[in-house]
Amino acid sequence: MDGVLTVSGLRKEFGGMAAVDGVSFAVRPGEIVGLLGPNGAGKTTTISMILGVLEPTAGTISGAPRERCNFAAAYAPLPGNLTVEENLRVFGLIYGASPLGAKVEELMARFDLLRFRDTKAGLLSSGEQSRLGLAKAMLNDPALLLLDEPTASLDPAAAREVRALIKEFAARGTAGVLWTSHNMHEVEEVCGRVLFMAHGKVLLEGDPRTLPAAHGKRDLEELFVTVAREPLSL
Repeated sequence: MDGVLTVSGLRKEFGGMAAVDGVSFAVRPGEIVGLLGPNGAGKTTTISMILGVLEPTAGTISGAPRERCNFAAAYAPLPGNLTVEENLRVFGLIYGASPLGAKVEELMARFDLLRFRDTKAGLLSSGEQSRLGLAKAMLNDPALLLLDEPTASLDPAAAREVRALIKEFAARGTAGVLWTSHNMHEVEEVCGRVLFMAHGKVLLEGDPRTLPAAHGKRDLEELFVTVAREPLSL
């Protein structure tokens, strides 16, 4: 279970009801792990506990220290009244990025944001905002990158671009990625391993390209539907 993230027996209760119930898994360097399941399965609650936003009711989280973790999500855009460069500088100061100026320039170049240096983030397209969110998430050279629906609402070209950037990041072999998505074609393309959650528990784990057949399903999408509608059948 050693890795940049190790979760053991994780549980979170709200009003006596378990939103996450005994979840255990690991993410290793160079690995992109898909955390899958229907709405309400416990995915975002799990990520919130890993980030330290929520305190677990029980269980342990270990691996990369919090200062070596980062997060990006389509539903969490950066401040729209700040320019691209201002956003990266402000968050760079928060994360203690050094040397700050060089890091900001490097990330703007890597994520094709140099031409938007002085553009307010709120005026960027969805794809450009996603690239900015990923650039922000790289400011502290994370050992663990948490991505919650990073390509939601993006057009196919922008989504392909974001996937390529994340695969390139993971391919360096020094960091791991935990990725939630409802797009099963995307998951098959980017994830080397997937975890299926339902009712706060991990039901299935394995290679997204072989897991469906192992459970008598044609593809990952059919397996997802079964997890959502008939988890007990698995």
